[in-house]
Amino acid sequence: MHLSRQRRFPRAHESVRAARAFAVETLTEWGIADRLDDIRVCVSELATNAVLHGVPPGREFSLRMVRDGALVRIEVRDSGSGCPEMSCPDADADAEGGRGLLLARALGDDFGVVPHVPGKTVWLVFKTGCGIEGVG
Repeated sequence: MHLSRQRRFPRAHESVRAARAFAVETLTEWGIADRLDDIRVCVSELATNAVLHGVPPGREFSLRMVRDGALVRIEVRDSGSGCPEMSCPDADADAEGGRGLLLARALGDDFGVVPHVPGKTVWLVFKTGCGIEGVG
């Protein structure tokens, strides 16, 4: 079963909450509960990065969610320059940021960045129990 939903969000802090809500609504409609918390955290991280670092003023970012059987893929696309950077896991323990992509990579089952002109898409894939025969 292949399903897809996408929504655009303005460059605003409120968009992070709206993106999380969209993700939870989508997963609920698709009957996926086992990875909901992991996906919600990762959507929050990717949306935050888009708002803070990726979306130029006056532009938007998009969140696309794709279900293909037991796999859920989240994609956040923005039109900003640059590529996301992972902070060193040994970074200063007092630092208030810089570990979000490390967390997202740890929670997801696969991760990548696709460059575009302009911008990029940052994506994560999650294996779920749904779509497996007898489950979900």
